[in-house]
Amino acid sequence: MKTDLEAPPAGTVRNWLDHRATQAGTALVFSQDETVLSWRALRAEALRVAWVLTRKGARKGESIAILHPNGRTGLIALYGALYGGFRATMVNLVAGRDAISYALEHSEARFALVHEEAQALFDLARPDGIEQVDLNADPPGTQLHSICASDHALLMYTSGTTGQPKGVVHTHASLLAGGWTATVAHDLSPHDRGLCVLPIYHINGLCVSVMGALVSGGSLAVCPRFSARSFWEDAARAEATWFSVVPTIISHLLHSPAEPDADTKTRLRFGRSASSALAPEVQTAFEQRFEVPIIETMGLTETAAQILSNPLPPGVRKIGSPGCAYGNQVAVLDSAHKPCAPGVEGEIAVRGPNVMLEYLKNPQATQETFAGDWLRTGDLGRMDADGYFFVTGRLKELIIKGGENIAPREIDEALYAHGDVIEAAAFGRPCQSYGETVEAAVKVRAGSQLSSEDLIQLCQARLGPFKSPDHVHFLDDLPKGPSGKIQRRKLLELIDTP
Repeated sequence: MKTDLEAPPAGTVRNWLDHRATQAGTALVFSQDETVLSWRALRAEALRVAWVLTRKGARKGESIAILHPNGRTGLIALYGALYGGFRATMVNLVAGRDAISYALEHSEARFALVHEEAQALFDLARPDGIEQVDLNADPPGTQLHSICASDHALLMYTSGTTGQPKGVVHTHASLLAGGWTATVAHDLSPHDRGLCVLPIYHINGLCVSVMGALVSGGSLAVCPRFSARSFWEDAARAEATWFSVVPTIISHLLHSPAEPDADTKTRLRFGRSASSALAPEVQTAFEQRFEVPIIETMGLTETAAQILSNPLPPGVRKIGSPGCAYGNQVAVLDSAHKPCAPGVEGEIAVRGPNVMLEYLKNPQATQETFAGDWLRTGDLGRMDADGYFFVTGRLKELIIKGGENIAPREIDEALYAHGDVIEAAAFGRPCQSYGETVEAAVKVRAGSQLSSEDLIQLCQARLGPFKSPDHVHFLDDLPKGPSGKIQRRKLLELIDTP
């Protein structure tokens, strides 16, 4: 097995887990009960699960539905499915009954691994013909399926904000490459321990945190979920050297009274932000208060997470940019799908070993997503002369007012400039006169006296009247997907619902 991290990992997850099991060291630490799994113990547990599924008659490459929150049994279920040569189908536990039922049916899963916390949800959503497997069985050994790097390894469904969710298929090769891109960008080593507060049924938690630890040989402290109150205590108890979160988490930590102790701040090499744009004011305020550098990155489910990252200090971090390419090629394409010159706006696209194989049973969507060997991200942006990318908006989220394109991100960042704003998102409202008008929704800190007019004036001072919202709505929470990304397209319906 090739282990040179200057090139994408060779082999399969099974190969890599076997390799780690020959070495001493901790694989996983679970914050809830402070139990530990060594790489050797994790491999033994994964092998046992693989035996159970194989003896049940699971075919090579078929979907095994996994309905588990973060925890010991969830990680064992994931590694067991991968080790056995099956397609680990990670089910989003907060997607709702209909979306879960769709994923179970569309994936054609015959077997499901279900945590007790997800039992009621599974019972409501399960289609006929799917069997829940008891992993407490202790089967005798059996011959596992032979697998290779190009075999299916992971199936993960997109959020489906513009239609039915699409099932993203990753092979062992692209899944491992997802862990590798994070490893090379963040200089992860066997001495590092990540703190995982994002769900492993999302690509960030699964590829960056879980696969990053496997490829780098480091360890991972797994929390059941994010808590602003206990985050710094979890980081201290785990002796974490890095963490991967999303912008909403960074904003919630910034507005929480909890503080890291001196040892934790010294030990943490960096925090990592992904899944959506991080407002520059929020990043700057976080670093000034907590003295932990934040590395902004960018990734997709279709690319096994990361495609872009800022370098670690003392490298140049450009605030407002998700950085430059690591482990893959990234370009800005024009309308003819040709690379643009630096400074010219177009659609950001990526190619490399971490790119998905296909959308399951959806050749039309697969074809539309690729331009040759470039995977189109749907994000608009530009690249500067130093190779750093700047995202200016989403093709499908642009607000078109009076024939002019307005990127919601500009308005979001203006709103985040006020210290009371915890969450913010701009959106368009259909209008007969202008096509669309601009509105926004925010969540503010408890006790804030901010008014809608205050925030509109702030936006007008920064952006001018044309781009500024006509109304700012105050919500207890903005709708978010499993990664913590604000779901902008749901805001209008939520606000207009009595």
